[in-house]
Amino acid sequence: MSKQSVLIFSTTYFPLVGGAEVAMKEVTDRLPDWQCDLICARIKKGLPSQERIGNVTVHRVGFGHSIDKYLLPVLGSVRAVFLPGSRDAIAWSLMASYGGFTALVYTWLRPKTKLLLTLQEGDPLEHYAKRTGVLSFVHRQIFRRADAVHAISHFLAAWAKEMGFRGTPEVIPNGVDVEKFSKKISAEQRAVFRKQYSYADDDVVIVTASRLSLKNAVDDMIRSLTFLPENYKVLVAGVGEDEAMLHQLVAENHLESRVTFLGKKSHDELPAILQSSDIFCRPSLSEGLGNSFLEAMAAGIPIIGTPVGGIPDFLVDGETGVFCQPRNPESLAKAALRIQTVPGLRQALIERGAMCVRNGYQWHHLSQRIDLLLKKMISL
Repeated sequence: MSKQSVLIFSTTYFPLVGGAEVAMKEVTDRLPDWQCDLICARIKKGLPSQERIGNVTVHRVGFGHSIDKYLLPVLGSVRAVFLPGSRDAIAWSLMASYGGFTALVYTWLRPKTKLLLTLQEGDPLEHYAKRTGVLSFVHRQIFRRADAVHAISHFLAAWAKEMGFRGTPEVIPNGVDVEKFSKKISAEQRAVFRKQYSYADDDVVIVTASRLSLKNAVDDMIRSLTFLPENYKVLVAGVGEDEAMLHQLVAENHLESRVTFLGKKSHDELPAILQSSDIFCRPSLSEGLGNSFLEAMAAGIPIIGTPVGGIPDFLVDGETGVFCQPRNPESLAKAALRIQTVPGLRQALIERGAMCVRNGYQWHHLSQRIDLLLKKMISL
């Protein structure tokens, strides 16, 4: 039996990845019935124009420069037209970004093509309006042209409707490698990790694994320490444009002994980091979904988040986590104290959080739903 073809349009792909690209690979690796080709911008010199990554044949266009993403709608759509079998393929846009513009141009060239739009956007939605500027009308055409929309949260599904999608978006979240994050480290490994950073047995380590950018509000985590006892510490895994500002904030508040910056850590290192900590927190200002929360829940530590974006899809206050208010360090501190002091709450959050992830966020189940969505599009 011949495989069905799907032509994926993405701004970038491996090795230049964020959460959206990682999610696409997790899904496509589990789509054996589909022949997957992916068009993206080269962006970086030395990357081959074509290679096989997992279940996807990647086709890169451009000159190995940041300008490639601006050229992608022209170069990518032309490349797609000349791919063998592309005429019968479903077009699949990973986000309504440069790849989305490319998918739109391709469907103008091939008007009978069915278009699936996947929304993974995590920045504040007003940022996308500013970035598109005079092209905002064309940006909306991506949503209006889509035959189906797959959103990773109800928040993004509502955005699709606001932007002009005429149908009912399918909400299918990103998943978590549950087995990887739930595999327990030994008590000895945990003790070695905590000793490495001079954490005492009674220290409460609040960890975040985040890009150090405005939207993730790591500065609010640092400021929250001024409302907490001395044995509460903050552990930061990540890098980003706010790093210098955050170090300065620590110095200004004389918190050097209570804040540790780990720098960039690989995904494989995160389970041990999470399990060696006591609470996960990201006081987000915006969030498409929030995979780092789900990974922490799978790792078996309670979470603190803000009621923004897609976070309320999985965080129910007092059941699977605790809410704090955005831009409110004192609220964050109260949430941490609540977890540590309310009898029975900490263990209940851990148990319910793990159950939530196991029941609703495993990749093999989610990929099956996307497979059905793609097959349903064939008959549209």
